[in-house]
Amino acid sequence: MKINPITCAVLAALAMSRVCYADDATQPAPATQPAAATQPATAAQPANASNAATLGTVTVTAQHTAQDMQDVPITLQAFTGNTLQQLSITSFNDLIKYLPNVTFAANGPGQGNIYMRGLSTGFLGNQSSASIAPFPNVAVYLDDQSMQFPARNLDIYMADMERVEVLEGPQGTLFGGGAEAGAVRYITNKPNLERFGGSAEASVGVTDGGAPNNSANAVLNLPIIPGTFAVRGVIFNDHQGGYIDNVPSTFTRQPTDGGGAMAPYVAAGATPVANNYSVAQNDWNPVDYQGARLSALWKINDNWNFLIAESYQNLDAKGQSSTYPVGADGQKLGVDQITAFVPGYNNDHYTNTAWTLNGQIGDLSLVYTGGYTNRHISEQQDYTNYSRSAGGMYYSCTGTSAGLSSAGKPICYSPIGYWNDHVNSTHESHELRLNTPDDYRFRVAGGLFYEDFNINDHMDFDYKTIPSCTPTNLTAALAGGYPCVANAMSSPGVMLPDNTAFGEVEQRGYKQEAAFASLSYDIIPDVLTVTGGTRYYHYSEWQTGTEFYTTSAQVNVPNGTYVGNDTVMDYHKTYHGFKSRANILWHITPNAMVYYTFSQGFRPGGFNRTTSGVAKLDGVAQYKKPISYAPDTLTNNELGFKTTFFDDRLMFNGSVYDMRWDNVQMQFFNPLVLGNTTFAVNGPNYKVDGIELQFQARVTDGLTIMGSGSLNHAKQTNSPCLYNNIAGSPNFNKCIIETGAVGAETSFANPFGEIGSTPAFSPRSQYNMRARYEWTFNGGFKAFAQLGFNRTGSMYNQPATYPSGAGVTNVTTVELRYLQGGYTTADASIGVSKDNWDVSLFGTNLTNNHASVFTSSAQFIESEVPIRPRVLGVKVGFKF
Repeated sequence: MKINPITCAVLAALAMSRVCYADDATQPAPATQPAAATQPATAAQPANASNAATLGTVTVTAQHTAQDMQDVPITLQAFTGNTLQQLSITSFNDLIKYLPNVTFAANGPGQGNIYMRGLSTGFLGNQSSASIAPFPNVAVYLDDQSMQFPARNLDIYMADMERVEVLEGPQGTLFGGGAEAGAVRYITNKPNLERFGGSAEASVGVTDGGAPNNSANAVLNLPIIPGTFAVRGVIFNDHQGGYIDNVPSTFTRQPTDGGGAMAPYVAAGATPVANNYSVAQNDWNPVDYQGARLSALWKINDNWNFLIAESYQNLDAKGQSSTYPVGADGQKLGVDQITAFVPGYNNDHYTNTAWTLNGQIGDLSLVYTGGYTNRHISEQQDYTNYSRSAGGMYYSCTGTSAGLSSAGKPICYSPIGYWNDHVNSTHESHELRLNTPDDYRFRVAGGLFYEDFNINDHMDFDYKTIPSCTPTNLTAALAGGYPCVANAMSSPGVMLPDNTAFGEVEQRGYKQEAAFASLSYDIIPDVLTVTGGTRYYHYSEWQTGTEFYTTSAQVNVPNGTYVGNDTVMDYHKTYHGFKSRANILWHITPNAMVYYTFSQGFRPGGFNRTTSGVAKLDGVAQYKKPISYAPDTLTNNELGFKTTFFDDRLMFNGSVYDMRWDNVQMQFFNPLVLGNTTFAVNGPNYKVDGIELQFQARVTDGLTIMGSGSLNHAKQTNSPCLYNNIAGSPNFNKCIIETGAVGAETSFANPFGEIGSTPAFSPRSQYNMRARYEWTFNGGFKAFAQLGFNRTGSMYNQPATYPSGAGVTNVTTVELRYLQGGYTTADASIGVSKDNWDVSLFGTNLTNNHASVFTSSAQFIESEVPIRPRVLGVKVGFKF
């Protein structure tokens, strides 16, 4: 087994660390802070230190103040650092198994969208996502810094975490745009001012049908000036072996390709057969996470402290995370196989600098926090299957009306194509918060917020295989030979590589200013509390740059000839408004609380790259793409309860909710009807009614059982249409119901869906359960055994009116609708520890389920992203 060099270095430098339990009295204490209202929340600790059989308390900061999770009037799950270790959770794919109301449309590590409570309209894939994807409606935070990104929420590796909080429902008042459906908050461990200590941990494992895995991480906490100044560092490396085989395959064009347009080329014998032999390999999708974090805490005096942290992470994913049920030449493939024709990769790294100043001004607690994130993404993926479509063959064939040039004899060149995306992003934020003391009967909290989010995207679609117009090729073409096509240009004087056919060089982003306030009053102290709050926001949003094309104007002209075939984007828009919340909280007894919460959320709008006319009927466009689309909004009404029984040995929480999602942003990409570029519009409304339950029980001193589940009923409540918006056309201001050429008109299905239908990525039910038993033996040895499972119900990947992908082999759109079957997975571990050492055996996906978490036609072929096969491993640790 090959061990990564960083893993070896960590293992050589440090011993290995034991798992820390929530009731481990030797765990380092949380960092000293001056004010209870502003200090970092602690990990779960027993409510009674002398009675380890209780469940204990989990402190969270979901409302920007430290609270017992059982006192927060929203649906909330919190996983302490100890729990994350016990469950071997290091990535969001691990965490989602224990989140009963969260789904994830994933194209691989760092490539996907998080959805909560079924609030989704589908996911199109990654190509051009930085330019075209709407901003997500679930926020991702690393401490107080926003890490969200269109279709690419950052996949934060969970090493040395204090906890992870998952907040469901709109969080627009405290967390602003993007927290429309909820938020995922990663809270890191802070330096300990008093105690020197650290840990190291390593694991090795095997993947069923795949390559080995290994990981290591190390933590060191160092009080430089005890009680005044301390630093804390963590380094990690995680190598996950590949398990998807890129099997050898050919690609043979068929007469039916391009809706039959390929037939004359096949008949003329002008269609070369391609193969992937140079890139075919087993286990071609390994993933490596490498990174470090260094933080420093300075206790200025008893009332003030300052924290600064620097984080770095590099995610290197090779190959593709998807598989194909049917290969490039129509052959049936086996489990976890694909036929790709070019090397694939996704390299995603970021640095984040964050700072927090905590202090007291009289009775007021003050927090100023800020951060700056710099993220770079470079990705390449196979797009060869696009050449089977009319759009794809246009760039690789000449000699008939179906090709880029109709001159000369029919000829096709290589069908192999790919896309390449380079993204640079910066995200700066500042927030100032003031709070009155928590023990006041009337409490006030408020703050100011500013952020500046910028994305630079250079996206190339490299599927033009017609020879470029070099001097030699151009001379031959003008002498009656086969045509050549000049290279694309993104702007005058900026020429792209030979096979780049289409793409964009664009910048998008926004600046946001916001102010928020919240008022709480104890009508009956410790019994009945009412709270109201609001947030004012002002967005200045923009998108600039060019989208470039290859057209017939580039046939038989010299490379470097600019023919004006680019669209200039220079779009700007501002909008503002208020989003509010209110709740009433009633402690019926000290251990039983019920609440009602009203909350609102939103996410920013965006721009489309072009405003071309599409949906042609008899050659006349019926729809002009809009320049921009507006924010959508979510209103939540929620009733819930949080209870503990039997002297804190049983926790039982639940909530019911009614949510109204209005003016929802939707994306369309249907090359045959709606043009060859994706665009977004505001469309239907949805209603979601649901229930969620959570429980945790300390059955005996050693046995803990916990679980959670949700049941959702999500449906579309109206049926807008794509209406003819081109003045002067025959059916102006009427719903588009038909498209096509004269004599070949076809009906046009409403792309917004239908009343009563279920939205995409909205399973009816999700639930999970796990049990853990701990015992001691032979004078000081501690042992544990743990078993768990999770169930996710079936769901569709697209709205109800989208064309079904069942049985479709000639894929002409990325919008095919597939049913993703429900699935169950099981995990287990067993281990023993003594003093500062521990060792454990673990297994994930023990039933070796290969269910798809994202089925799609995004690459013009049916693809599935499977869950990772069964993994068996051993983990060893040491703590000092």
